[in-house]
Amino acid sequence: MRRRMKTRILALASSLALAFGAPGAKAQFFGGIVYDPSNYAQNLLTAVRTLQMINNQVKQLTNEAQMIVNQVKDLTSLPYTARAALNARLSEIDDLVKSAKSLAYDVAAIDAAFKSLYPEDYAAFSNAAMATDARKHWQEASRALHDAVLMQAKITETIAADLGTLDEIVTQSENAIGDLQVSQAANQLLALQAKQSMQTAHLLAVNARADALDRARQLQMEERARVLRARFLGDGVIYP
Repeated sequence: MRRRMKTRILALASSLALAFGAPGAKAQFFGGIVYDPSNYAQNLLTAVRTLQMINNQVKQLTNEAQMIVNQVKDLTSLPYTARAALNARLSEIDDLVKSAKSLAYDVAAIDAAFKSLYPEDYAAFSNAAMATDARKHWQEASRALHDAVLMQAKITETIAADLGTLDEIVTQSENAIGDLQVSQAANQLLALQAKQSMQTAHLLAVNARADALDRARQLQMEERARVLRARFLGDGVIYP
């Protein structure tokens, strides 16, 4: 940029020197000095125009330099990213879901496991077998509730960390020096919002799962009670 400006100024200065040195057709001699009024006026006019051209060129080069500076600012990357921190927190929540002690969240396995644990008919079950099932159902409901409480605690822990991340992103956004940094800060705010939405979805799923298992336990209790009542009453005939 400096070499380009220097080249233009030298070229225009050369034009100015040639303009002042141009010979006139009607020269007059005064004490050995050549003076041509028309040539002098023409040279003066040329000099003024040349100076104006130099000023315009300097302004143009200055504007171009400022444009380059602005482009560099616009392409400067934000010196902060919350990606690793957000991914780590989501991984912790995902690991917590995978470590659930009750029925798995796997769609392929849940149907068979549910049918095995919660049969529709207890007619063929002995009283002892039904008591064993009742204990299993209570355990599953208790574990699901425990998983829900753990998830709530984990998400509560991440809120404090998210507040720190939010404050840092906002600070970076306020200090952004170009369009790229502003866009990157905005994207990180969206990423934080998406992370919170995902962890909320995890929490809702865990809570809904605990409610579903507890409801299943209650339904099984009702079915076992019906079978036991039918066995106690028998055919309803007390005397032959």
